[in-house]
Amino acid sequence: MLDPLDLQLKSKKKTLLEFFKTSRNVLTFLNFSTTDTLISGDYRISKQKIEGSEKYLRPINTKLFISDPIEFENKFLELLIVLGKIKARNFPILDEEKIIIDSVLYTIQQSIGAGFDLLLGSNSSRKHVGNRFEELVKAVFDEIGVSNKKTVLQIPYKTEDGEKIYKCENDIILSPFDKVNSTSSFLDKDEIVVSAKTTSKDRMGKIFIDKMLLETFVGHPQKVIGIFLNDVQRKESGGISHTLVSGLFMVYTQFLTSLEGIYYLDPPPAALKKPFSNHMKKFSDLVSVDIFELFSS
Repeated sequence: MLDPLDLQLKSKKKTLLEFFKTSRNVLTFLNFSTTDTLISGDYRISKQKIEGSEKYLRPINTKLFISDPIEFENKFLELLIVLGKIKARNFPILDEEKIIIDSVLYTIQQSIGAGFDLLLGSNSSRKHVGNRFEELVKAVFDEIGVSNKKTVLQIPYKTEDGEKIYKCENDIILSPFDKVNSTSSFLDKDEIVVSAKTTSKDRMGKIFIDKMLLETFVGHPQKVIGIFLNDVQRKESGGISHTLVSGLFMVYTQFLTSLEGIYYLDPPPAALKKPFSNHMKKFSDLVSVDIFELFSS
């Protein structure tokens, strides 16, 4: 018997197939339960009316989101073929194949987020949505045969009460080897530390600080990248606003340290313009090209 939709949303996922099944169910639910769409640029904001109250969905990029469950199923099968090519190292990956990667994964994550918007309170859903995104990113790297795992680097420091431990959580470690070498006390310089978050809002600075902290502790340069879903939110007054603080990103880059890359499923407009495009790309660029270049650098 199929679990209720709210339980499907809250359950931890390990494979892309698990994500697909839940997202397809959410898409069917959304098509029957949302109304009164507001269009703001490329974004759609829908809402649901229940017993006199209104629940708004997060902004959805209509150029990426696949609303029809049947079309989504077909595109998901195409995604598996593309990821299979990458796993076999059958390059190059065509531009239209990259679009499939970004759009299907974006649809998976945003359908899950939209489902939480309607079925659960915002406070309880925020962590779940973030966890699903981290799990989705991990599932993609599993699918293309890149070794990965979550680690917590334990950094000792001295206090008046004796030695304490600061736990620096790394969402994902990507490895060029058959098995991840990094541990709770050591980071392999050939592996990549990943911060996977749904948005950079209030988090971008921490990636730079963590990179500096990690490199100081392990005593060697460490590759660090950020993977984000998007940087857009609904404004209370209507419409949307982009939340990437691009100027601050460049200040961090020039005066603190340089990251090996920032990757989005739905890049904000500034990310694809110079000089930001030197540092920010689409997620499909990471899994189809950059990840292998980073491993070999």
